[in-house]
Amino acid sequence: MHPPGADTVLLRHGDVNTKSNTVKRYMEEILVENLEALLADRSISGDVEQRWNRPLIHTTEDAVESATAAATDAFGIVSASPALVVSTEKERILEALVETARERYTGGTFAVDARRADKTLPYDSEDLAREGGTAIWKAVEDEFQPEVDLDDPDITFGVEVREELAFVYLEHVPGPGGLPLGAQEPVIALVSGGIDSPVAAYEMMKRGCPIVPAYVDLGAYGGIDHEARAMETVRKLSGYAPNFDTQVYKIPGGETVDLLVSEMEQGRMLSLRRFFYRAAETLAELVDANGIVTGEAVGQKSSQTVRNLGVTSRAARLPVHRPLLTLDKQDIVAKARAIDTYTDSTINAGCNRVAPDRVETNARLEPLLEAEPDDLLERAEAAARNAELVEP
Repeated sequence: MHPPGADTVLLRHGDVNTKSNTVKRYMEEILVENLEALLADRSISGDVEQRWNRPLIHTTEDAVESATAAATDAFGIVSASPALVVSTEKERILEALVETARERYTGGTFAVDARRADKTLPYDSEDLAREGGTAIWKAVEDEFQPEVDLDDPDITFGVEVREELAFVYLEHVPGPGGLPLGAQEPVIALVSGGIDSPVAAYEMMKRGCPIVPAYVDLGAYGGIDHEARAMETVRKLSGYAPNFDTQVYKIPGGETVDLLVSEMEQGRMLSLRRFFYRAAETLAELVDANGIVTGEAVGQKSSQTVRNLGVTSRAARLPVHRPLLTLDKQDIVAKARAIDTYTDSTINAGCNRVAPDRVETNARLEPLLEAEPDDLLERAEAAARNAELVEP
């Protein structure tokens, strides 16, 4: 909901504000580019203005809600408010509050949340909140009996007064927070047809890291839906990053899976993970990425016990980032639903058919090296060099 006449989106960022002025300005420039790309990708009219601490989207009242929705998909944005812009004169702000109340306030409790960044003005936040509340009360008291509730109001009239401009709004629409995408270096995102890996990729994007998606083709063990599901999740992720290349590197792994199934019983899932890591690391070297991200969480699967994670991680020299490491499965599922990458987890994802009857939960590196094919990591490196670049 927005005030009548609102044609601007007021944007707020969080972690960007903790940086030095030079870094902050750099990150705000990236954020503006990403916002412009999101608007263009969704055919939403609007111009992004880079302002210190509070970027703005100038649009039309008809498009202000759509522009707000697009902005709150931008990494780095903590919240956004479709707003009516007026001068900083107190009388004009009070008039805007009255106009908004007459159109949008139809009953229940209300509050005024006023903030003043410009300390040179002849009024403070408390003055504005008190006088704004009185003006709203008088504007509607002939229609219904208003009631003030400063703790949990049904409607909050927001006012933010900054240099030269004041903004009147009715809601804070939450964004993802984090850092603008592109503020950090890219990472290889190992994606599969499961729930976890796209959520992990999203979380790294939220910290500013562009992703280079990599999918390991398991051959006959992949299942009919395995690749299609992986590509669909990458398509969904690309919607958050329309100005970044999210083509998928498809790494051939079918022959190696066949070999592991035929030659190994206990520990072959760990060796397969080691194949994944080394292939991802080799790909990272080819595309100048700086790490690997996976959807692993401690104890979620037999290959993800703390000891097993330590064993499999040693196949790569680059850091393996696991942003879901301590999350419960239900929290990962909830996040997948929120970012629209959730798919039916009951569909066979293929990897389950690779798992042996007796799983390894307490592996040691030396026995695993003795059991796995001698050329496993060389196979992984060759597979990465032969990866096919495909559109998701």
